[in-house]
Amino acid sequence: MSFIVQKYGGSSVADLERVRHVAFRVKQYWELGHQLVVVVSAMGKTTDQLLHMAFEVHPRPPERELDMLLATGEQISVSLLSITLDALGIDSISLTGGQAGIITSDFYTRAKILRIHSARIRSHLAEGKVVIVAGFQGKTSNEDITTLGRGGSDATACALAAALGADFCEIFTDVNGVFTADPRIVSQARKIHRISYDEMAEMASLGARVLQLRAVDFSQKYGVRVHVRSTFSEEEGTWVEEVDTMEEVKVRAITHSRDLVKVVLLGVPNEPGVAARIFKVLAENMVSVDMIIQSEGSEAQNQKDFAFVVSKEDERKTRGALSDLGRVLLFQGQKFDDSVTRVSVVGVGIMSDSSIAHRIFRILGKCGINIDMISTSNLRISCLIPAERMEDAVRALHGEFLEDEEVTLNEDF
Repeated sequence: MSFIVQKYGGSSVADLERVRHVAFRVKQYWELGHQLVVVVSAMGKTTDQLLHMAFEVHPRPPERELDMLLATGEQISVSLLSITLDALGIDSISLTGGQAGIITSDFYTRAKILRIHSARIRSHLAEGKVVIVAGFQGKTSNEDITTLGRGGSDATACALAAALGADFCEIFTDVNGVFTADPRIVSQARKIHRISYDEMAEMASLGARVLQLRAVDFSQKYGVRVHVRSTFSEEEGTWVEEVDTMEEVKVRAITHSRDLVKVVLLGVPNEPGVAARIFKVLAENMVSVDMIIQSEGSEAQNQKDFAFVVSKEDERKTRGALSDLGRVLLFQGQKFDDSVTRVSVVGVGIMSDSSIAHRIFRILGKCGINIDMISTSNLRISCLIPAERMEDAVRALHGEFLEDEEVTLNEDF
């Protein structure tokens, strides 16, 4: 008998038929004698629909009230699953994040899990119940409901697995595991059977949507083995765990992210401490920034230009924060460009192989794809390119690094 934490995403419980399918899947585990904590997301596009309603009635809804609203999506899912399990003769109980003892910070819409009081869950498990927990949410020390941001149900599941000492955590989704590229774009993409926490974290941060970055961080910190697999197949998926790679340099995947905005600040005063003031304001608004570049700007006027990338989800916050800051710093203007995408080559030790960067730039050049910005780490090389060329870039890079034969192009470089 194993103790397993499972998480079922929104596509897994998108309608009542799929809720029943999940219930039968849980029943199979229960009949084998496993102890189960099941984390469930909101049904289908429920969260998007709730957000749309909120912004229909208010252009900048209070974030505390947004969390009150958004948390209802998961509560529908957990109660329906518990009712369905009861119809199958399985004793279960549904809990909100707060009822499950998940205590978070008070940064609404993107709270962080601070601790988990697990006594209630353990008590229900001792009674032989399947415990069903609403993902994506918790409560503050003042009893306010909070949500954890996009993909927060993954973080809920991995954090519970760590706190409860589960044997492993299964993340059920609509794909069969982690692939070398998005199989909807690259038909030759292959499933990766084992991947390291570090590589998975890098892929998650760069747009691979199968597992949230914070969930990987929880798992790595506490040594939780994670199995990413399909709700709709018995096929084994991808195990995310500690992998000994020694000094092997190997490209593992090509990732992409569409939901980005390039921000350019024009004519920023070239003075010590100005960059710190800009990024302090963004940090205070919990805006994550990538690919920062400071350009030459106007030397005669002692000004620089700053360019960086944020998620589309953070665009509204970024515009608000920079609008206020611009009046203080007196920079000349700002531009927002959402016609960009980021493609990345991911693998351990990439920067130690000097040929990889050359091959990336060579293959993109052969495809006639212009590179706007570049960022690197020991685990990835990322390029910001025009959004309309994203699929071409992903296919070409996958052909270069992850297929037996390189992509055939019209000319040598």
